[in-house]
Amino acid sequence: MALRIEATLFGPDTQQYAAQGQARITIEQIAERAALLESIGFDGVTTAEAGHDAFLPIMAAAASTKRITMGTNVAVSFPRSPMVTAQMSWDLQHFSGGRFNLGLGTQVKGHNERRYSTAWPSAPGPRMREYFLCLRAIFATFQNPSKPTWFEGEHYRFTLMPPFFNPGPIDHPHVPLYVAAVNPYMARLSGEICDGLRLHPIATFRYTRDVILPAIELGAAKAGRTLDHFDFVGAPFMALGKDEKEVVQAKEKLRRQISFYGSTRSYHGVFAHHGWDDVGAQLHRLSVEGKWAEMPKLITDEMLEEWAIIATLEGLADAIRAKADGLYRTVTLVLVDEARRDPDRMREAVKRLHAN
Repeated sequence: MALRIEATLFGPDTQQYAAQGQARITIEQIAERAALLESIGFDGVTTAEAGHDAFLPIMAAAASTKRITMGTNVAVSFPRSPMVTAQMSWDLQHFSGGRFNLGLGTQVKGHNERRYSTAWPSAPGPRMREYFLCLRAIFATFQNPSKPTWFEGEHYRFTLMPPFFNPGPIDHPHVPLYVAAVNPYMARLSGEICDGLRLHPIATFRYTRDVILPAIELGAAKAGRTLDHFDFVGAPFMALGKDEKEVVQAKEKLRRQISFYGSTRSYHGVFAHHGWDDVGAQLHRLSVEGKWAEMPKLITDEMLEEWAIIATLEGLADAIRAKADGLYRTVTLVLVDEARRDPDRMREAVKRLHAN
C-alpha cells in the first residue's frame, strides 16, 4: 500500500528528553528545511508545540514551498480559545494556498493548570468535542459572513461576529481537523467528527491495532460516516543509523524519549495493555523525583521492538512497511537531520514508501 509520508520540521530532540535544554532554530533554517523536505519528495511537514509555538513556523514553510502540506502536530487546544485558534488557522490556510491542517491535543491537567495557567474544569473529552464543533461554526461564519453559523455548548459559545472582525472568505475554506489521541475516547471522537487522527508515538503497534482502530471505527459508525478519506497518521518511534553500530547508539537515545513520555500517567493505558503497569508507575515516580537519568534503563529491548522502527537507513523503508503497512495512511518521520546529511538516500526511501 502506498503511504503518505510527512517529516517534522523540528521538534523535541535528545537533549530535551534528557532535560538538557534544546537547540535554537531560525526562520532561515525553517525555510531551508521545508524546501529541502519538499525537494526530497515528502508529502507534508509538521510542527510541534514543544517549547516553541506550533503555528508561527508554518508561515516560513509556506513561503518556501509550493506543494507539501503543513500541519501542527500538535498545538495545545485549551489555552487558546476556539476563536484564537480559528483566526490563526484561517490565515495559515489562506497564506499556504489550502495546504494547512490543524492538529490539536489537550495536554494533561497539570500542564494546563501549572504551565499554561489554564483552568481544567472538567473531563477533557467533552470539551474537545465542543472545541471542534465551535471551530467548524467559526470557519463557516468566516466563509459566509452574511449567514453566520452560531455555536452554543456547555463549554464554548460563539454567537457574535461583527463584519469588522470577520476575515472573510478564502479560496480553500475547509481546514482539515485532526485530534491527537492515545486513548479510546479521543479515537472515537476522531472517527465521529474529525478529518484525521494524529496518533501519539507512545501507542505501540499492537495497542494501535487492538484499541485505537476499533475506537475510530466505532466513532465513524456512530456518525454514519465511512473512513474512506480518513487520515490515520502514525508517528512511530525510530532508532536509525547508517550501520548497526549507529543503530545500537540510537536505541539508547530512544530509551530516553520513551521513558520521558512513559512517565505521564495519561499514557499508562498503553503500558497496561502490555502488562507493563509497574514500569509506568516507576517512570512516573522517578520523574516526580527529578531522576530523569535513571528512567531510560527501565525500557527494555522487548519494549523497543513493540514501539519502534529499528533499522539502518538502507533498510528504513522495509522496516516501516513491515510494521505500518495496512495500519496507517500517513506516517510522520523524525528525519530532518538524516535528510540534510543524505538527501539522496532519503529520496529513495520516500520513493519506496510511495510505491504500491
